[in-house]
Amino acid sequence: MEGGMAYNPRSVEEVFKDYKGRRAGLVKALTVDVQKFYNQCDPEKENLCLYGLPNETWEVNLPAEEVPPELPEPALGINFARDGMPEKDWITLVAVHSDAWLYAVAFYFGARFGFNSSDRRKLFHMINDLPTIHEIVTGSAKKQREKSASTPNSSSKSKSSSKAQAKHSESNVKAPKMQPPKDEEEGGEEEDDEQGQTLCGACGENYNEDEFWICCDICERWFHGKCVKITPARAEHIKQYKCPACSNKRARV
Repeated sequence: MEGGMAYNPRSVEEVFKDYKGRRAGLVKALTVDVQKFYNQCDPEKENLCLYGLPNETWEVNLPAEEVPPELPEPALGINFARDGMPEKDWITLVAVHSDAWLYAVAFYFGARFGFNSSDRRKLFHMINDLPTIHEIVTGSAKKQREKSASTPNSSSKSKSSSKAQAKHSESNVKAPKMQPPKDEEEGGEEEDDEQGQTLCGACGENYNEDEFWICCDICERWFHGKCVKITPARAEHIKQYKCPACSNKRARV
């Protein structure tokens, strides 16, 4: 298990980078790698915790042996509740506790290295600009982003998507959508829905025209290609794309 203080992030920017890395790992566990995470949380095992690591990976492991631990501990015994409630509710519960743990770790570093009120405020605002894990898992991040989405983002999205849509229209084979759709100038509700699609369903980050995206044909959520391990070349040969979460749901049925 991670030692916790391997590189000692000391500045606000370093602590925020640590936060983003751990957050990305936890989001992967609860979305893209949800089946793997589910299987590792065996209720027959001892108390287990879900850890997000700074390198954007995750692990399910026992709590630290030392008391007090070098870092705040995640929620203990998440595996015991796995079979006692619907899977969706259990994942949502773990997401809430994961958010609380992320805040605890970030501000633990702030306290350890003497952040003043200005630094703490800056760190909080940097963290608060990102959707929480709970918002990503439940889909409420989409509604939150609709309120704060900027016009320049919509403009850049339209420019890049027009080329992708034109390319697909030349083929008779139904291919997965590989860039977020172009916004409509009329129809506010339709535009809001499409604007919300610009959040990656895996990491929760905004759309960037320089990155490759792909849309799941089942849940219609958008993903960074790198988050779901799909390249543009590979996507060209996929007739119907299913994200990891949708593929796992079908496998369990």
